[in-house]
Amino acid sequence: MPKKRITMSKIRDLLRLKFDSHLSHRDIASCLSIGPSTVSELLTRFKTSSLSWPLPEGCSDTEINNALYLGRKPNKNKVPPDFTLCYKELKRKSMTKRLLWEEYQQQYLDAAYAYAQFCELYTRWLKTQKRSMRQHHVAGDKLFIDYCGPTVNIVNPDTGECRRAQIFVATLGASNYTYVEASEGQDSESWLMAHANAFEFFGGVPNLLVPDNLRPAIKKAHRYEPQLNDNYRKLANHYRTAVMPARPYKPKDKAKAENAVLIVERWILMRLRHQVFHTLASLNLAISELAIDLNGRTMRLVGASRKAMFELLDQPALKQLPNQRYEYTETKRAKVAPDYHVLYRKHAYSIPHSLVGQHVDLEATSRIVRLYHQGLLVAQHSRNKKEYGFTTLEEHMPRNHQHQNWSPKRLMSWGKSIGLATQSVVEYQLNSKPHPEQAYRTCLGLLSLARKYGEARLEQASKDALLAERPHRQFIENLLKNNREGQNTSSEQGELNLEHSNVRGSNYYH
Repeated sequence: MPKKRITMSKIRDLLRLKFDSHLSHRDIASCLSIGPSTVSELLTRFKTSSLSWPLPEGCSDTEINNALYLGRKPNKNKVPPDFTLCYKELKRKSMTKRLLWEEYQQQYLDAAYAYAQFCELYTRWLKTQKRSMRQHHVAGDKLFIDYCGPTVNIVNPDTGECRRAQIFVATLGASNYTYVEASEGQDSESWLMAHANAFEFFGGVPNLLVPDNLRPAIKKAHRYEPQLNDNYRKLANHYRTAVMPARPYKPKDKAKAENAVLIVERWILMRLRHQVFHTLASLNLAISELAIDLNGRTMRLVGASRKAMFELLDQPALKQLPNQRYEYTETKRAKVAPDYHVLYRKHAYSIPHSLVGQHVDLEATSRIVRLYHQGLLVAQHSRNKKEYGFTTLEEHMPRNHQHQNWSPKRLMSWGKSIGLATQSVVEYQLNSKPHPEQAYRTCLGLLSLARKYGEARLEQASKDALLAERPHRQFIENLLKNNREGQNTSSEQGELNLEHSNVRGSNYYH
């Protein structure tokens, strides 16, 4: 059989020149610009076929082609190979048709087809199967990833508010074994953590990830040189795999993912359409139960389930998981605000006040927030998801702001260490304001007088202020500055009575 068949129009001309014009083989070859051996072979095929000249009226090109090239019937004494089994085996890494033929030939000996016929018959069989089978997928090689188009509503039972859960789908090329997960959205964190969950579900890592060109995966789509998202590259490096995005507008590059998404929509999402879910966890539980049924169903083409094919092909070929699970890390560039805090997801984290106005790099995981300046770690906080809250370390604050870390109990304790009168003045100041925090600065100013004038003088000045019913910091400071503390205290007064209508007592602050 020639490697390249000539056109049907030339075959018709060849037959006409031979049987009507009675030209020689060499003259026909010269007229049609083909070789004399080709003319001889075609005429031999025509004579041994069921056709005759002139051709029957309405004889089509297909009928002529079948008569000349496909007219031979298989040898009835030969045993046909099991091409379904061959198709499964060829998915194994390093498997070849030659090896499969040798095993087939050893089994059937003289009843086996020759290698060339074996390959030709397999090619013919493959063309009769579904078009998706034409892609050859090696075991453990590729994981195809995409999101379903339809979403699932999660309803808040208290408010009736609905949010849409996105459905993540990942399927292995060789076995079609499929992982399905509902996530909050198609943001970077949901995308990456779904990958980590999929790898743990499969119990290993494939050689290649084949995602669509969505934003969490691809920073800039390009036919030849797409730019990966930085976090996606970090995940691939952590699991020692590579990313090969599908070409834009080329759905055949990820036909496996498209088919898996369609199957998930039909066999899982449609079954959940009448159910109402209040949490993401309950939705994922329902999906996982239906996914077990999906992976356990027998595929008509191969005669086995996805799970069985996975255990046979992909599972032994996957790379091992790393010792530590991937932890999502979000990075951003931020400017330190005048209040020496950096805002991340509506929560403020403190940083040394000397960096106010500077730009810093923020790295946030699910547990820790780290802040870097010029590559050096300058602050680290536990992650806090309280919106509009503050996480502040005292050492990050300027000295004149550190009073904000004081508490009434701490101020009372300091005053008591100096004396009962000083404690009473502090207590009076805390009670004199609508909020105790408004008196912190005054209390600190009062207590700091002990460093300049001594605790004994401060205690005496506090007694004088209470007797004069003027327990104010400015009055006490004036007494100390003018050395007048103790002059208004008579020896007959004895022990100072610290009961006062404006003093609630120390137990109030416990």
